[in-house]
Amino acid sequence: MKQEVLFMSQDIDYQTADVLFDRYGDNPIITPDNWPYVVNATFNPGAVEHDDETLLLVRVEDMRGFSHLTIARSKDGRSDWVIDEEPFLQPDPDIEEEQWGIEDPRIVWMEDREEYAITYVSFSAGGPTVSLATTKDFQSVERRGALLPPEAKDAALFPRMIDNRYVLIHRPIVRGQAHIWMSFSPDLKHWGDHRILLPVRPGWWDCSRVGLGPPPIETNDGWLVLYHGVRETARGSLYRIGLALLDLNEPWKIIRRSSHWVFGPRRSYEKIGNVPGVTFATGAISNRRTRELRMYYGAADSTVCLATSNLDAMLEYLGIE
Repeated sequence: MKQEVLFMSQDIDYQTADVLFDRYGDNPIITPDNWPYVVNATFNPGAVEHDDETLLLVRVEDMRGFSHLTIARSKDGRSDWVIDEEPFLQPDPDIEEEQWGIEDPRIVWMEDREEYAITYVSFSAGGPTVSLATTKDFQSVERRGALLPPEAKDAALFPRMIDNRYVLIHRPIVRGQAHIWMSFSPDLKHWGDHRILLPVRPGWWDCSRVGLGPPPIETNDGWLVLYHGVRETARGSLYRIGLALLDLNEPWKIIRRSSHWVFGPRRSYEKIGNVPGVTFATGAISNRRTRELRMYYGAADSTVCLATSNLDAMLEYLGIE
């Protein structure tokens, strides 16, 4: 199906490309040194507000190179993080999909189910795929199993059904191509009507791979999507962040897509680490009253960082007045 994608053409100089976001002055906000047990890296958290706290579900890489998910909490979402002594979700050795770890969670509150849905990457011998777990209180959790066959990553559900179907954004690898796709389900088990949503753009900053960042954010003007784009360079992969706006009622229709990246590795903590040159957003919390958006991202696959923006400024950047 042919897609009409509108590219913005703002004349933004490279040196000012990050004008939409302010990095938190005390970044990184969470590092392996903060952890109550020995780990290699803490990064790529899912984010949600729960019980008057900001809750981050952090990807934690152990000293074997396998990942699990642990909760960190903060009253203001910026500082004084309290980290659980034990993981919230560990790979289950009896589940084939999870034998090499679980990674990169995204969290949404599902209105119709009255529970949180956590999509995450489960890593099997057959490759990575997307799995689902649900919780009402972040005390107990129920695994729902793999949603898609390998290879798939970077997935999140929309927070409500659209036309009586659940909607999932994800990033499969199909014939070597890494576009962002959308799929639909009546029951969170059987998925179909698969279609490409955001393709890579040959020659652009997002020419090698694209993938969803945090879950889609509902605004009056459409679903605001932050996504990462990858470009392979002589020094390795560069992971930067762009924007798109999807139609509220037909989210497979793209209203706008930014031509420039709006956030990328600039600081030393984003350029030096396990994987240099990576800014990888997986969690965002928006405030409809103040219009502030807090974006939580992994820096260099090593630490958790925070940057803030304004919803109205982001929509204006996309040409929405």
